Amino acid sequence: MQSNFHTYTKNFPGLKRFEQNVQILVADGYFMRGRDILINRTPGRLDLMGGNDDYTGGLVFEKTIKEATMVAIQARSDCEIHFLNPAVAALDWDDRIELTLSDLMEGDCIKPIEMVRDWINSNPRRAWCAYLIGDIYYLLDHFPTKIKQGFSLYLESEVPLGKGVSSSAALEVAAMKVMAARYDISVEGVELASWTQWVEIALTQSACGIMDQLAVVMGDEDCFVPMLCQPCQPYPLAKLPENLYVWGIDSDVHHAVSGIEYEAARAATFMGYRYLCAWENLEPVLDKSGALPRWVEPKWNGYLANLSPSCFRSRYENRLPEQQMGSEFIHEFPVHLDPFTPVRPQVNYPVRGATRYAIEENWRVQTFFSLISKPVSQIDTITCKLLGELMYQSHQGYTDCGLGSQYTDMIVDLVRAESANGLFGAKITGGGAGGTVAVLGENSSRAKIAFQRVADQYLQWSKKEPYIFEGSSAGSDAFGVQRIFFS
Repeated sequence: MQSNFHTYTKNFPGLKRFEQNVQILVADGYFMRGRDILINRTPGRLDLMGGNDDYTGGLVFEKTIKEATMVAIQARSDCEIHFLNPAVAALDWDDRIELTLSDLMEGDCIKPIEMVRDWINSNPRRAWCAYLIGDIYYLLDHFPTKIKQGFSLYLESEVPLGKGVSSSAALEVAAMKVMAARYDISVEGVELASWTQWVEIALTQSACGIMDQLAVVMGDEDCFVPMLCQPCQPYPLAKLPENLYVWGIDSDVHHAVSGIEYEAARAATFMGYRYLCAWENLEPVLDKSGALPRWVEPKWNGYLANLSPSCFRSRYENRLPEQQMGSEFIHEFPVHLDPFTPVRPQVNYPVRGATRYAIEENWRVQTFFSLISKPVSQIDTITCKLLGELMYQSHQGYTDCGLGSQYTDMIVDLVRAESANGLFGAKITGGGAGGTVAVLGENSSRAKIAFQRVADQYLQWSKKEPYIFEGSSAGSDAFGVQRIFFS
């Protein structure tokens, strides 16, 4: 079999093996000889600062990780859609899913998304393909004249599930990138992030902000992606100073954006925002002009991040309920100002802490970004300690929102105990309630030894083997869509 592999100028972990597996699938008949196969590689991300303030308009500071999802796609001449994901068989899920374009249609119109969601959820063994079906559903809805035939798609992912490193964003972005290319649709940057955020919210009903998608789309090796989420304003990529190093350490406590803790913290934030609007006699209106609807008003434009911490503390904080039952809030405010989370009557919401976090976290990230972006190759020890303190404050903010965990708390405490050995700060990441802790330290042998002690002590305490994230890789756009060919 003659092959034409792409020659890469960068090292992409796992890619050579992936292309070899694609070649095997050609030999086995899953892919056809003599027809282009398009591939994309999209990494997961590590949230250094920002976490949960993307949906309230804050600044976030993200980096890609080494682990990635790789997707290969080939056009078909019929209307069938085939998905192949061999790894999920180990989870007792269906590794092959087949459908047709007509399964997404009702006559000449695309089916209501509720019908598609119900079909996916009717069989838990195929739930993993929701992101993939969401991608083709979006394209079919927005580009119906281009979508006339199907495709065969194969994927592999090294991004661990449930670790808070955006395995879902890596999957939906990589798949959307190659699906769009298969239909000669060009998409990148903010647009690609927005399309895939819509998929996650609308089809899988995970109330995510946009930072995960944008980070894995626009990130690059050894860089950070700063972005202001109003709704999506990326800044130029930032390089980590040479004398700093970042790790991620997994707590082995499963995290999900669709979990009740994340949902409650997000809802509580918008409950606090509703109180502030009432006190200022503001009447928010639902703005449907963007990719996703949101409530806006003239003072803060719908973003709590536009309040200063001093203003919040002096005028509003002590007036907010520390905790409030959903039933009490609904009685006072029948309209909830977040289209993507419910207020559940039986849930007790951390209104004050969640609102405070949204406002103060944006200030912390702004300060962090300013300190780490000094025009020098290395930054001084005092600045390093300030960066670490901002991370510790952010970690405490998660606890105030109800998104803490005794396991991530233990990791942070172990890092703090190594402050004399080159570790500066640590915080829970992403949606919280478990998942991965980000650690900032010196780029030195003593700091790396100290970090290994943290991992060893955590294993001894928790009996959980921590997964360690080190390194980074090119984002979806930096990799692009590559073509390989087997004759």
